[in-house]
Amino acid sequence: MASAVDRYFKITERGSTVAREIRGGLATFFALSYIVVLNPLILSGADAAGDHLGIPRVAAMTALVAGILTILMGVWAKHPFALATGLGVNAFVAVTVATHPGVTWPDMMGLVLVAGVVMFVLVLTGFRTAVFKAVPEGLKTAIVVGIGVFIALIGLVNAGFVRRIPDAAGTTVPLGLGDAGRLIGWPTLVFVVGLFLTIALMVRKVRGALLIGIIAATILANIVELVFHVGPSVAPGQQPNPAGWSLVVPGLGNVAPVDLSLFGKADPFGAFSHLGVLGALLLAFVILLSIFFDAMGTMVGLAREAGSMSENGQIPNVDRVLLVDAFGAIAGGGTSISSNQIFVESGAGIGEGARTGLANVVTGILLIVAMFLTPLINLVPFEAVAPALVIVGFLMFQQVAKIDWQDIGIAIPAFLTIGLMPFTYSIANGLGAGFISYVLVRLFQGRARDIHPLMWAVAAAFLIFFGIGPVEKLLGF
Repeated sequence: MASAVDRYFKITERGSTVAREIRGGLATFFALSYIVVLNPLILSGADAAGDHLGIPRVAAMTALVAGILTILMGVWAKHPFALATGLGVNAFVAVTVATHPGVTWPDMMGLVLVAGVVMFVLVLTGFRTAVFKAVPEGLKTAIVVGIGVFIALIGLVNAGFVRRIPDAAGTTVPLGLGDAGRLIGWPTLVFVVGLFLTIALMVRKVRGALLIGIIAATILANIVELVFHVGPSVAPGQQPNPAGWSLVVPGLGNVAPVDLSLFGKADPFGAFSHLGVLGALLLAFVILLSIFFDAMGTMVGLAREAGSMSENGQIPNVDRVLLVDAFGAIAGGGTSISSNQIFVESGAGIGEGARTGLANVVTGILLIVAMFLTPLINLVPFEAVAPALVIVGFLMFQQVAKIDWQDIGIAIPAFLTIGLMPFTYSIANGLGAGFISYVLVRLFQGRARDIHPLMWAVAAAFLIFFGIGPVEKLLGF
């Protein structure tokens, strides 16, 4: 059986072992398990009808759908790319429901479902794969580097090491060190200890360095909370606590019964009746463009880091990867938890050595188990996982040396791609800036023939994407 598993997943062929895949699957699970806690909070508001999705229902469905999709990606596409609810889309969905009178949760999730169906068709027709192949190699490398910086920033922000300075401070500096320029609180100390430990283990070339770092930081975090009762950074009805845990307070949470009643609640046509055809199509377009390019950029970054991308920039089974990702949008909309997509935190597992879909099977099984044992997820705070994300960011950033910085037609788009991903907290925004600037610079250079026809189309789509605000205002939405 062991040799059959090895042959099926090509474990030896990709330079891995079963032990590495298991460690990688565990690391990815720890890195993304927070989404089971965070997604219900993001989608917790009331819609126009005063209805709520319900935190226990969203949590259970988030874990179940992520687990099934992650296993499907591993078994069928055979890549260590875990899937879960995408943070960009779910935030957009929540804000739209809150700011558009008359729009209900079923309406909005119906638009996610529609966008997923369109995405699925684009993959089946080969359009999405063709766009992926049309991206210049230098830009693909910039995507890897940009995601590396982005994922490191996620780790630093989640740990409270870097924080947004409140607008009331009257400063033009958007981010600062800790609280008012000082590192405070036990959670930040847990992050720093975890980071130094992980670096030390990597320098000593200890197997499982990332996973050991996560586990050690988790144990320290639980001891700290048990002794000092730090509490959350933000709690309902209480003043913010800058020295608190960013989201998950380490410890066992409350057991909630598994409720999967959100399945099939989405209404694909509701938004069209409440907002009109044009208004609903504009929202669907924004969702479609976000999930289209977020996943493509993440896939490129993870595949390059895993060593599964060929020298000419191709990924094995890329059609299957994109089909599973497109199905993730359909499944997420149909279960009212927002679009599921390839999760950038999969880099933690890849950094631990995962190279095949077997790691995904491990991650997926743990996610399904988490549906029944959600209290166990609360044992792992952001601050314990953040060091692994910072290290993975470093590993991905090393690709920056492969960009031809002497070719300004690649250098400027690469710089904008790398810069805007972390600065705007969005992979899609970085891609859009890179694609548009690539087309413009090549055009200014008199090298329009070097631009693939699909790059013109993608750049035009991103121009609409970035200008969606004025377009909506012009049309009265």
